[in-house]
Amino acid sequence: MKQSETVYYTLFDYKGWLMYIASTGNGLCYVGSQNDPFEELEKWVNKYIPKARLINNEVKLDLFYQELVEYFDGKRKSFTFKFDLRGTQFQVDVWNKLLSIPFGKTKCYSDVANDIGNPKAVRAVGTAIGANPIAIIVPCHRVLGKNGTLTGYSGGLPVKEKLLQLEEIQYKA
Repeated sequence: MKQSETVYYTLFDYKGWLMYIASTGNGLCYVGSQNDPFEELEKWVNKYIPKARLINNEVKLDLFYQELVEYFDGKRKSFTFKFDLRGTQFQVDVWNKLLSIPFGKTKCYSDVANDIGNPKAVRAVGTAIGANPIAIIVPCHRVLGKNGTLTGYSGGLPVKEKLLQLEEIQYKA
């Protein structure tokens, strides 16, 4: 009988940023939206890692926690840890493409669709970005509308604005 997977989690609480983060033995798998309740993490785990054991363990999340602190302090522009991306192959392709957008730079949805070799999939790209389970780290906030306009963000537009301002990214409101 296959042993169930373990998902370690903790509450990230730093300078007004409050979100659950979680990892498996393969890497960071979840960064929740600002102020989302624990139930959102449970719901995600039940969908993507069924029968997983959820264990609160700050020590297991320390590297992820520290790098997020450095990011919010303006001392980190990229992350060094491994990821455990859970989704469809299309979603994972989109998320991996987002990881190539450098700190302080942006792309529009059609750029991402072109980059994954599927220029007609602009709406599907938007849907995949909205399902990103590793907010901030997989930088969906760096994707703007065609003319640099501020567009949707699963954590809410005020959070997206704060992240863009942190990275000194110009955008149109």
